[in-house]
Amino acid sequence: MRLSAMGDVAMTVPVLQTFVKQYPTVKLTVISRPFFKPFFDGIPNLEFFAFDEKERHKGFPGLLRLFKDVKKLKIDAFADLHNVLRSKVVSLLFALSGKKRATVDKGREGKKELTRAENKVFKQLPTMFERHAKVFSALGFPLDLSKPVFPEKAVLSSDILDIIGNENQKLIGIAPFAQYDSKVYPLDLMKEVIAKLAENPSYKILLFGGGKKEIEILDSISEPFENVINMAGKIKFQQELQLISNLDVMLSMDSGNAHIAAMLGVKVVTLWGATHPYAGFLPFNQSLEKALTSDRNQYPKLPTSVYGNKVVEGYEDAMRTILPQQVVEKVIEQLSIKD
Repeated sequence: MRLSAMGDVAMTVPVLQTFVKQYPTVKLTVISRPFFKPFFDGIPNLEFFAFDEKERHKGFPGLLRLFKDVKKLKIDAFADLHNVLRSKVVSLLFALSGKKRATVDKGREGKKELTRAENKVFKQLPTMFERHAKVFSALGFPLDLSKPVFPEKAVLSSDILDIIGNENQKLIGIAPFAQYDSKVYPLDLMKEVIAKLAENPSYKILLFGGGKKEIEILDSISEPFENVINMAGKIKFQQELQLISNLDVMLSMDSGNAHIAAMLGVKVVTLWGATHPYAGFLPFNQSLEKALTSDRNQYPKLPTSVYGNKVVEGYEDAMRTILPQQVVEKVIEQLSIKD
């Protein structure tokens, strides 16, 4: 299983947690980039194999070495949860060596029908979690995803508590960025959301992001408020996961942060611009009621993209149809719901 984007990897975690719970005698080996190892820490019967894309496992010769490296672990079956050229090559090598293999169906045809401008078929497609579960079912391991398994909340280190304090406040995470602009809630509206939430002293708002530009923006947003803290650039990735596991709710775009929070059992409110949860990327164990989408009456071509990488002229302001008050009310509503 070699996956690319952070959200792709995070979406496999709840499925694998379910797998080890339902098949405790089966050992799993996850193949992914070293950066993603913390996602899988603590999952029983799961071994992480680091994919070295820059040296040992680079190019076609590297994939042959990867196959040989993994084969030594006495693999009985190969689950390809990525379905790209590299994972297909390794999957084929396992098949040629007589091992069972199954590959995820990404449902590309259905996604095209959902996002095309003309003759759009606007309907809910299978989620990525259902698609991943189908891979394991094909290998002889049917999964029941209706009984989710989540890790315990992490114990926060003194490093984190020194930054956020130890007051008995509701912790609201906000991740205002995404890979593509078409998925990012306008910054002026997000500032309104944050300012409104910050009026309540029983809330502590933690901002998440990465990269120099994002850190500067988040610093400027948090500066006027005592109970708004920019976490970007202040803690390591593993500590960030620990902190997210302690949130009462995460407000996120259609992005990796939404899937990270969901895999940790946190309630997630998501905002959708060019994309739509019908494409199958609603975070795990979250209802459509927590997904606020742009107005399709005003912007009938929505969704215009599966991943947000296509820009449609005249649709730049689609997310402005999600009003800040709606977002604030949805976050507060989730805070009031007891687990």
